[in-house]
Amino acid sequence: MSHLTSLTTAAALAGTLILAACGTPPTDLDLSLQQTSRQGKFMVGMVPPANGPAINQMHVWQVRISTAGGLPISNARVGFDGGMPQHGHGFPTKPRVTREASQGVYVIEGVKFSMTGWWDMRLDIQSGDDADTAIFNVIVDNDGIRR
Repeated sequence: MSHLTSLTTAAALAGTLILAACGTPPTDLDLSLQQTSRQGKFMVGMVPPANGPAINQMHVWQVRISTAGGLPISNARVGFDGGMPQHGHGFPTKPRVTREASQGVYVIEGVKFSMTGWWDMRLDIQSGDDADTAIFNVIVDNDGIRR
């Protein structure tokens, strides 16, 4: 086998493995849209758009934040980040929390999924002296998000 053929074969195999890794999300992902924050300080719920998020369209989500005991938390500072862990890139837009719509309900605008696959949505929450993080996994397909 020539050196060029070996390199071509190795490159093709590497490309196949990379595509396979990017295309199949882990089977044990928690796809729940309601969870306790990482340190247990908050209950956090993500509310997708009523019509389901479509690929390559801007949409708005809501996040509901309450104490561990279930009381809504107002005036929290909420940061948003996320992307596609298997692809190593973030959102094609800059989603952000724009306002508190009602007590404990915050609006996230500028969300856009540019392709199908596994996305994570990370929230950094600060309320008074309490700070914590919640990470939500969503699998986006052509029909919206998988539940």
